[in-house]
Amino acid sequence: MRRQDFSYSLPDELIAFQPTEKRSGSRLLCLDGHNGSVSHCLFPQLIDQLFAGDVMVFNDTRVIPARVFGRKCSGGKVEILVERILDQHHMLAHVRASKSPKPGTDIVLENGQSLQITGRQDTLFDIQSKTPLLDLLDEMGHMPLPPYIERGDTVEDRSRYQTVYGRHVGAVAAPTAGLHFDDNMIQAIADKGVTIVYVTLHVGAGTFQPVRVDNIDEHVMHSEVISLSATASEIINLAKREGRRVVAVGTTSVRCLESVAQFNGFSEGEVLCAYQGETSIFITPGYPFKVVDALLTNFHLSESTLLMLVSAFAGYQFTMSAYQQAIEEKYRFFSYGDAMFITHNPRAADQGPK
Repeated sequence: MRRQDFSYSLPDELIAFQPTEKRSGSRLLCLDGHNGSVSHCLFPQLIDQLFAGDVMVFNDTRVIPARVFGRKCSGGKVEILVERILDQHHMLAHVRASKSPKPGTDIVLENGQSLQITGRQDTLFDIQSKTPLLDLLDEMGHMPLPPYIERGDTVEDRSRYQTVYGRHVGAVAAPTAGLHFDDNMIQAIADKGVTIVYVTLHVGAGTFQPVRVDNIDEHVMHSEVISLSATASEIINLAKREGRRVVAVGTTSVRCLESVAQFNGFSEGEVLCAYQGETSIFITPGYPFKVVDALLTNFHLSESTLLMLVSAFAGYQFTMSAYQQAIEEKYRFFSYGDAMFITHNPRAADQGPK
């Protein structure tokens, strides 16, 4: 398969640069994976797509205010984007500067505190701070809005580029399907008889990394930290045994669950087990889904790995057709945009690009 197979043209006016007034104020496109039919509704009507007995899986990562600005002692401007917090005083980060900083370089931040470059790992820099990093970032950091949102972050982004249920700090991009939920909607879903469980995948900046190779099999996927508890895995395993649906909120939840299923290898007949570690899973058309039966997700960038994942789940033709309908109906795209609810296409593995 080629990167260009997943290309589409999007008018700029359909890119959501700001969140809706209310979290649940988005639209929802529903795609039936069995026949490709599409229906249009409002996000609160998601509850009509859910059944009592479903297990709904949310990613409870919390976004770090991960972008900071400073200067080298020479006066050169520096922008730092955290990729991963390694410990209280040590992180890996992307650094943008006119000249790549060398180990030993001090970066003076806007508040006068300093960071030091201590080394480099491929494209990432080792950086140390005397001040606890999370405290420093909470004071000085800017929310790491996606690259296509060409504006500075605001106070509103501090809350709206964050899910209401995020509790484990570590992401540098939001699990955007979860941004639509407020507390009332989550309660209404639980009241319908849907079991809610949480997994953790700390979304890295690599989620915005474009696919640069023509043959997607040659793409090297970034690695992210994931965690699945024993309790969550037991609830999901029971649902699978009983034929109840597992509904993933976001591609990050999909990647967490399907990664653990691969690692577990159906140990003792169970699809999942407790797991903490990393994943670099790259899901493309032809992938046999083992856990997820339905998916809530936003609309993704052209030629992105996330669009490839959705195509693997819903079927390539169904996905690309639904995207064209969304464009015609003027849905809002990307992180602050509208959502899709998709049921798995059981024939998707045989329906890749021609």
